[in-house]
Amino acid sequence: MKRVIFSGLFCISACSKAMVEAAPPPPIIIDQFGYLPNLDKIAVIKSAKRGFDKHPSLYKAWDYAVIDAETGQTVHEGPAIVWNGGKVDDNSGDIIYHFDFSSVREPGRYFIQDLEREALDIDIRSYEFEISPTVYTPVLKTAFRTLYLQRAGFEKRAPFAPPGFADKASHLGRGQDSEARLFNDMDNPKTSRDLRGGWYDAGDYNKYTSWTANYVTELLAAYLENPSVWTDDFGIPESGNGTPDILDEVKWGLDWLERMQNEDGAMLSIMSLDSASPPSAAKGPSRYGPPNASATLTSAGAFAMAAKVYGEAQGFDEASKTYATRADKAWRWVEANPSVKFYNNDAHSNSEGLAAGQQEVESDRMAKKWLITAIHMSALTGEPYYIRTVEKLYAQVKPMDAGTPNGFEGAMAFDMLYHARQPKTPRAFAARIKRDYDKHVLNGYNAWPAVVNTEDPYFAFVDGYWWGSNSNKMRRGEVFTQAITAGVGSEPKQDYLNAAAGYLHYIHGVNPLNKTYLSNMAALGAENSVNEFYHNWFADGTDWDRVGTSKYGPAPGFLVGGPNDGYERDACCADVCGGFGAKMCKIPVKSPPTGQPPAKSYADFNEGWPINSWSVTENSNGYQVNYIRLLSKYAR
Repeated sequence: MKRVIFSGLFCISACSKAMVEAAPPPPIIIDQFGYLPNLDKIAVIKSAKRGFDKHPSLYKAWDYAVIDAETGQTVHEGPAIVWNGGKVDDNSGDIIYHFDFSSVREPGRYFIQDLEREALDIDIRSYEFEISPTVYTPVLKTAFRTLYLQRAGFEKRAPFAPPGFADKASHLGRGQDSEARLFNDMDNPKTSRDLRGGWYDAGDYNKYTSWTANYVTELLAAYLENPSVWTDDFGIPESGNGTPDILDEVKWGLDWLERMQNEDGAMLSIMSLDSASPPSAAKGPSRYGPPNASATLTSAGAFAMAAKVYGEAQGFDEASKTYATRADKAWRWVEANPSVKFYNNDAHSNSEGLAAGQQEVESDRMAKKWLITAIHMSALTGEPYYIRTVEKLYAQVKPMDAGTPNGFEGAMAFDMLYHARQPKTPRAFAARIKRDYDKHVLNGYNAWPAVVNTEDPYFAFVDGYWWGSNSNKMRRGEVFTQAITAGVGSEPKQDYLNAAAGYLHYIHGVNPLNKTYLSNMAALGAENSVNEFYHNWFADGTDWDRVGTSKYGPAPGFLVGGPNDGYERDACCADVCGGFGAKMCKIPVKSPPTGQPPAKSYADFNEGWPINSWSVTENSNGYQVNYIRLLSKYAR
């Protein structure tokens, strides 16, 4: 009998926690979902020199084979090529070899076998994977349905919710979303507003106006860039109604934005919702913040883009007209009130505890928002005023920079390419946008040159691993697909597709942890996916806590934040954390994520304050829509 090591064929959901964690992932690393037939396929062979997984005897082999998992037949053999002369990769602490099996194109299920160990009766193999033109379609649908699970005030029920994730509509009780009150005037019934709907923003249930508006524009961009993939069968309650499901889901977000708009065009800034597991168990009151310029400006752009996209779709004429009116009113309000700010969860504003993340921005980011919104107002109206505004702000903001996709307005350069495609944009300016994108973004130091030089042996180069690094990976991949959409760049389309696919493969397992950074995806073939992450629904100790130990584990398809080498516990652990916090601080510091090479600064954990797992594992709709936008370029 062969000694099976790193077989990757061990159980997932039904295993005990000890069993799930006992077997380390194999050193032969592949996309655990699989590959498209006509794109590159390169397995990464790792030997850990630094980090929690380092081993005194380095793993290496020279000959590998691709094995048909159904027949056991070898379909390809070849050597592994050492990366960078055997140098240790600084980000991962690994020595890396590459096994190229791009010539394997026949649809089927496969795994990679170490031939040298097999000759010694030792079985070292990768996880199984699929080669198929539609390999990513079920993954896209699962990732997209997380937005349905994030809907506030909407029942989750079979067959649309996965088994175990049915829940009544949340935050619709007395004093909640349909009767929300101004945060600093809660005893005044005159401040009551019907603000139901929208999406939970992340692992908490709060709703942020600016960020929701961003999700709307990102999803609409994904739809425009590959409309054929957005069918009416994604498995949400609106499926089968004759409208692409992505437009139905986006409309859910738009409906909430409409409720957040005042009669004069101003947008309420934020909502703070109570938390519980499951969401319907939350009974505390809902509070909202006053209008501010940044939320209103961002929403104007979302309404404008929606007016254009829905105006070109069937059956949305009235909705399109309404969105156009709302966009105009919001723009005019911001022009008259550009300095109105509101800081939530801020001691100086007496708003402590009102939501979590800070939604307000300073002048540099506000200028970027002006630019983005002017792009969408211009695309909708074609009016010279907005076109001139875009040109003026382009010179001021300088959006075509190598670091632009890393920032909070990370899609800004992509929005400029969208502007270049509009019929009313002056041709000379459109050409300048494309030239600048080509020179400074596509061929910036951290994009195409990093691909050509294989600066990242895992084929997904980024500048660093900070909070939300997985989202940053997705925007870096989009740099290449956006070049294809805009007709920018001098390299063959196939090369850009392969470059961007490297970032998807990273999320799907081609990373130093050999982990698919999506939750609970064993049913779709990811044998080592995220077992637990920070989310109030899937909280520590609940039925949805962890795959293999809790009753259900977290819902499938959520993208987690990813490696963050800046992770640390709350500062009070260094001094004194009161009550429950003091007890939690006595738990040994988790390593990983601490004390690791940057790309290994990750672990599946979901403890809240003061352990603060959210800076590593929390999901965000922002991460999700970036992933969905990139993945949709590869689905069919």
